[in-house]
Amino acid sequence: MGVKIVETSLRDGHQSLFATRMTTEEILSVVEELDNAGYYALEVWGGATFDSCISFLNEDPWERLRLIKSKCKNTKLQMLFRGQNILGYRHYADDVVDKFVELSLKNGIDVIRIFDALNDVRNLRQAVESTKRHGGECQIALSYTTSPIHTVDYYVNLAKEIEQMGADSICIKDMAGVLLPKDAYELVSRLKAAVKLPIELHGHCTGGIMEMTYRKAIEAGIDIIDTALSPLSGGTSQPSTEAFQYSLEGTEYDPGLDVKALNRAAEKLTKIKDKYLSNGLLNPKALSYNPNILKYQVPGGMLSNLMNQLKDQGAMDKYEAVLNEVPKVRKDMGYPPLVTPLSQMVGTQAVMNVLTGERYKMVPKEIKEYLHGFYGKSPAPVNEEVKKKIIGDDEVITYRPADKINPQFEEFKEKYKDLIRSDEDVLTCALFEAKAVKFLTKRNNPNEIVEVNLIVG
Repeated sequence: MGVKIVETSLRDGHQSLFATRMTTEEILSVVEELDNAGYYALEVWGGATFDSCISFLNEDPWERLRLIKSKCKNTKLQMLFRGQNILGYRHYADDVVDKFVELSLKNGIDVIRIFDALNDVRNLRQAVESTKRHGGECQIALSYTTSPIHTVDYYVNLAKEIEQMGADSICIKDMAGVLLPKDAYELVSRLKAAVKLPIELHGHCTGGIMEMTYRKAIEAGIDIIDTALSPLSGGTSQPSTEAFQYSLEGTEYDPGLDVKALNRAAEKLTKIKDKYLSNGLLNPKALSYNPNILKYQVPGGMLSNLMNQLKDQGAMDKYEAVLNEVPKVRKDMGYPPLVTPLSQMVGTQAVMNVLTGERYKMVPKEIKEYLHGFYGKSPAPVNEEVKKKIIGDDEVITYRPADKINPQFEEFKEKYKDLIRSDEDVLTCALFEAKAVKFLTKRNNPNEIVEVNLIVG
């Protein structure tokens, strides 16, 4: 049995390279070729797709999923799910998590990859239970990073706990692309010896080492790898699908993909990529390697966000200074893995520290909430001096953050009863309230110019 492949170009490929701006029409133009290529699954939803659809593309993300499903007859559809954060940037009530899982599966998702930015398993439980109860395939991801805390033993123990939770598979989610080849071999070997579940590897090419890392992981027995079709591979994205098919063909690891179908899809994606290069959304910098990332530990999506933040402020000359500040902020925060939403929070704080010229002079609300414990338990203790400067002697919670969040679904349903047409609309409002109201109002009144001034309490 060869290595299975999950194709990421329709979700993480364009999320990492050009801020998730591929349209539903562009995605649908290649789905049939990909569906016939022999993949284990296509990653098409979750992550930032939802936010981008309603914020920038004026598209309904639920409708996108249904349209993809209607064209995808042979291959499982996969999504990325941020545990108790769902697809948003804060914790939601258990009933909202449950309903979101239920409707994701109903609208076409088969595999839900669930992760928590802090690897706090308390924040995974509801999503895992819901996925199992509603009949989905449940994959739990280990948010991979390196720090004095994040050793191979740490991940092996976490994997054993995840197996007990009822996962169908485990993913090593290396969002920064910092997993070195020798470490991958050891980690995968140890995980294969410790648990009975299939193991998948998800990495990014940012540091220039990921092809070598994948190869060592394959030799150690990895079951599934995440790759992106060549036009949307490399740089801050995943390794190339075709390159792995060609290099493994005829070996015991042969993925068995149909190269003709891949080439047809790649031709279409090349034209799409050229469009984003010419309109400036795809910054050529995102296509190059930066081995310094192995020092900075900055994921691909975070890199493009930092570039955009600095460009907006006319401060691209501060790029290197911000990259140097990121690991310092991360250490102060107790070494959280840099994955959404922590990557955005740490990145924004690093930008503020550099642009104001004084560390922690300005602090986003989310960092304050993190220090209060509202995102979960930090992997290592936070810097007490920094904590005191930001939140003083405030109490830090030790219970699961969602334990104190009252059910929200019916509340949102009632609040927006004049705007919503489905339970899916309710969830859109629950996750991105201000943006959703604007989007749904525009959808319901297509011929009117809509001005929405909403203060969300």
